[in-house]
Amino acid sequence: MNFVKMEGLGNDFIVVEGPAVVAEADIVRWCERRHGIGADGVLEVTQLGADRVRMRYWNADGHSAEMCGNGLRCVARLAVLRGWVEGTKLIIESAVGERRAEVRPDGTVRAQLGVPHEYRLASLQVAGVEVHPVGLGNPHAVVFVDDPATAPVTSLGPEIETDAIFPAGTNVEFAAVRGRDRIELRVWERGVGETLACGTGAAATAYLAGRRGLTDDRVAVDLPGGRMMVEMENGTAWIEGPANVVFTGTVD
Repeated sequence: MNFVKMEGLGNDFIVVEGPAVVAEADIVRWCERRHGIGADGVLEVTQLGADRVRMRYWNADGHSAEMCGNGLRCVARLAVLRGWVEGTKLIIESAVGERRAEVRPDGTVRAQLGVPHEYRLASLQVAGVEVHPVGLGNPHAVVFVDDPATAPVTSLGPEIETDAIFPAGTNVEFAAVRGRDRIELRVWERGVGETLACGTGAAATAYLAGRRGLTDDRVAVDLPGGRMMVEMENGTAWIEGPANVVFTGTVD
């Protein structure tokens, strides 16, 4: 099977052209970083027409996920590079509905993630800390901290991810608001571990900070892999950032 290795701010993916039959065991094997290709997850992209493609996504543990923001941008960039769509604007069909994207001449991609919502009215105490659940097609639990660089991401992240209050698991964001236009963030991703960037996590955090009056509608989110821009437009979250091809190859 042919594949393309891609990354968005260091959040990396193995991308295969669909329709394809991908086994859970193969996903785990391919994503393993020492004996496999190495990635945070696997994307399947299927050409549907002149202006649209379909995306499916699996985390590195082999389980499917509802949405992936950086994956969405990588799919859009690859569809334009391969000429699967006409022009630079397209619709991506996903497990949570249609999402729009635009690929710019410099290779950055602006992508629509949907309408965030706080799916519990109050914050929760999980693993001894206050968490704020946010839905964006996939689940998030935002924790505000003084400094993400020193936050216990690798110990507290998996504890919150697998807490019984999140029966399907959750992504966990450790965030610090540094001004009305900037957030610092680290993310523990469900089924993956800590990643260098998370598009839906950045958008969920920016939405929550904005709801609390801490940030403006457009905010820079600084992650270990680099800077992503998040914008709330009429209640809908959009993200902007790079999406790059790393290499191509073939895997059994």
